[in-house]
Amino acid sequence: MDLSFKSLGLSEERVSQLEKLGFAQPTAIQAEAIPILLSGKDVVGQAQTGTGKTAAFSLPILERVDVNEAAVQALILTPTRELALQVTQAIRDFNCDRRLRVLTVYGGQAIERQIRPLERGVHIIVGTPGRIIDLLERGSLKLDKVKWLVLDEADEMLSMGFIEDVEKILEAAPKERQTACFSATMPPSIRALVNRFLREPVNVVIKQPKATPKRINQVVYMVPRGWTKAKALQPILELEDPESAIIFVRTRRAAAELTSELQAAGHSADEYHGDLNQSQRERLLTRFRQQQVRWIVATDIAARGLDVDHLTHVINYDLPDSVECYVHRIGRTGRAGREGTAISLIQPIERRKLRLIERHVNQTLKIQSIPTRSQIESRQLEKLRQKVLAALTGERLASFLPIVAALSEEYDPHTIAAAALQLAYDSTRPAWLRSLAPTEELPPVTTPKPKLLKRVQTPSVSPQSSSVSQGSSVSHSQISQNG
Repeated sequence: MDLSFKSLGLSEERVSQLEKLGFAQPTAIQAEAIPILLSGKDVVGQAQTGTGKTAAFSLPILERVDVNEAAVQALILTPTRELALQVTQAIRDFNCDRRLRVLTVYGGQAIERQIRPLERGVHIIVGTPGRIIDLLERGSLKLDKVKWLVLDEADEMLSMGFIEDVEKILEAAPKERQTACFSATMPPSIRALVNRFLREPVNVVIKQPKATPKRINQVVYMVPRGWTKAKALQPILELEDPESAIIFVRTRRAAAELTSELQAAGHSADEYHGDLNQSQRERLLTRFRQQQVRWIVATDIAARGLDVDHLTHVINYDLPDSVECYVHRIGRTGRAGREGTAISLIQPIERRKLRLIERHVNQTLKIQSIPTRSQIESRQLEKLRQKVLAALTGERLASFLPIVAALSEEYDPHTIAAAALQLAYDSTRPAWLRSLAPTEELPPVTTPKPKLLKRVQTPSVSPQSSSVSQGSSVSHSQISQNG
């Protein structure tokens, strides 16, 4: 029987909130650490970055914090501003009570902006050691009511020279508190810190998750500032044109909204999430396996039952919170000796998440720009060329030769072929490329419009041959420019 968040001791309200966020099952570190922290014991967790440690320590805190007491009850120390912001956002996502106030403090931001919320009352503080020390020395931050103290990425704080600041903060906090220390490695100095400041901690060690298969091509696209992810996804899908894909999103609502947008654009897509009952999931999965549906938009809560051998693409519309989940997602493609493609859409604030993924999979993932209009049209023209080559050897070609023969009495055969290609291309051209609004920020296409050339009627053979030769050259040149 698989573990669930409810079985770990979390409240039904919290479990419901996690389901809305797409959290189906706890990761290994969460399954081990959450029950221990809920029991009130200190914890030393050793696990790689990106395995879900943030939820492991924040969920027990959220279960027990008293929102009626306007005092700092939990302090979470992180080595960097980026991680502090990420942890704060996760806590806000996990939170079910609007009265809860969380504050992020770090260097580089005006300290007065951080003091004012403290004066109004804050329940949880997430911050870097240096700024915490500054606030303590000013008397703006009081730790006398702190019940939980977390050291996140302790070894990184050590490598950045924060260990003395961390010791000062631990000494300033009440001795009767619960402390958790999470670290990817456990060097002697961190172990000494644990022995000095933690009370009979329970050690939790999580092995490194399996790395990603090499046969999966991992691609990252940066969403331009001012763009929505949905807008950025359109040209990516047109360029890649996945035969079959799972598009992972965080919430059921996002799955429903994105599916509607894809269907409105004429794509074969359907949604797969926790709101579907078992029979609905099975019917959709059958349609997907039979390729009656090309793309499925899914949350993690439902995606564990999605095993399809012919899956060509996995798209991380929303990056998962853990590297473990990322590996699990993209591992659904590239099976049975086939190659697969994993695409991730990221925003500038998610660069740290990307670095964690790169560190885990032991490779650098190149960030690409959203495909331009000319790139997409070039790909579309190449696909059209391949279809024409296939049609030239097909049996149905003879049915259309009389039409060409009739038209060639007035028009050059190359011009006729170009017109036929234009009709075929326009019939399959993406709707968003035909409209102005979605492509305003894409580079305009400067290819001149093809001219319709009539055959020149002359009694002389050589001039007529010359005319045909010129017509061929023009048509070929125009097609090359489009390509």
